[in-house]
Amino acid sequence: MNLKASWSLIGPDGSPVQSDVPGALGGHRGGRLYGRLDCRSALAAIAAGGYVRQRVFFLNQEAAIAAGYRPCAVCLPQAYAAWKKAAASRPEP
Repeated sequence: MNLKASWSLIGPDGSPVQSDVPGALGGHRGGRLYGRLDCRSALAAIAAGGYVRQRVFFLNQEAAIAAGYRPCAVCLPQAYAAWKKAAASRPEP
């Protein structure tokens, strides 16, 4: 019997994909943000119970960004600052 592990991740196009490799980043579907798996803000939200249903996972930062998610300000402050600066410079639709 071959029991190969598989993880359900969110791909760059925003749809679910099966992976042989676990996700390196976690995210929140409702807030469209991603961060480290050990993020204190995400762990607090998970402990409070309201976060888990919206939890998603990404293989890497590139996949999260391509899927339209932004970096977490708590655990990825430098990436968040760069994202915010870039967002401020974009013209409004």
